[in-house]
Amino acid sequence: MSYSCTSSVTTLQESNDMDQPPAIFVLGDSLVDPGNINYVNPLKNNNFPYGIDFPTGKRFTGRFCNGRTVIDIIGEELGVKDYIPPYLDPTTVGDVVLRGVNYASGGAGIFNDTGAVFGNRINMDAQIDYYANTRNYIISNIGSGGSKKLLNKALFFVIVGANEFIDNYFTPFFSIPEQKLVSPEMFVDSMISKFRLQLTRLYEMDARKIVVANVGPVGCIPTERTLNYRWYAIGDDSCRSVMNNAAMLFNKKLKSLIMELNSNLVGSKFVYGDSYNMLSHITTNYKSYGFENYKCGCYNVLLDPTQGLHYPEPLVCEDRSKYVFWDFAHPSEATNLILAKMFLDDHGSRYTYPMNVRQLYYS
Repeated sequence: MSYSCTSSVTTLQESNDMDQPPAIFVLGDSLVDPGNINYVNPLKNNNFPYGIDFPTGKRFTGRFCNGRTVIDIIGEELGVKDYIPPYLDPTTVGDVVLRGVNYASGGAGIFNDTGAVFGNRINMDAQIDYYANTRNYIISNIGSGGSKKLLNKALFFVIVGANEFIDNYFTPFFSIPEQKLVSPEMFVDSMISKFRLQLTRLYEMDARKIVVANVGPVGCIPTERTLNYRWYAIGDDSCRSVMNNAAMLFNKKLKSLIMELNSNLVGSKFVYGDSYNMLSHITTNYKSYGFENYKCGCYNVLLDPTQGLHYPEPLVCEDRSKYVFWDFAHPSEATNLILAKMFLDDHGSRYTYPMNVRQLYYS
């Protein structure tokens, strides 16, 4: 998508001068995709029951959730007008852009070959290219000084990396040759090297307040539990520890990278979000949060190598608020509400380091 610069310059300048909250820009994968996938992949994610609980009445938005994503909820809490729109939506032009843009895509990863099994998607390099287009659009309308001020104040979210393990290194069948040649340690080191370049590139394009979430316990998502039971003959639906171990290795190195960037990039404020321990805490204490099920998705579609897309009965649970997971890989809106609270109001750097998201936003 390339922006048309026919919008009124005066309108954009006036909008930029208004007393409005800092903008929010989002890059990432299906956890925070607001519908970009619908514009690039024939298998559009705008069908029932996705979005069944989305509050605006526009159910089929392309979100991989029964309702709001964690970004939607955080934006609401921070007072941002409307939900951050998808970059590829043709209506994401004019003063809408000044409030933020979401570039996230289902199937996306740090590497360009991640998620290839799903077909077309927008990986991180392309998302940063799209952000560069947005930045040029803003500069052309409010000038370089106004653009830099807006982007320096803006909050950036980067939530990516899980698909490197789910749909790349540990993909059933396809990943076997790579696993024989590349150890998990080597793979993670390559991820960190690539990610360093990507985060630095964002900084070089005026991003200063950047929240980077680590990879959650990917070995515990419903589809991996099912693979453990049905395919890997573990004998139960326990988590795939080999995946979680790799994710934890990446997370440890990612936290060091965030500290490195904060030290080396003048004026930067990177915040490390510990999604792994957030979600682990929720699943360990699921009953105290009112959940009844933390192993299966409410929407019972599972990726099964022996059956393809597998639909056990019933297809959709009656009470979505009782499930930690919405589908085979994505949290329910009920879980996203808890995660958003953890991101926003964490104290003592239990889940966010060196400050929480609310503190970063208003810093």
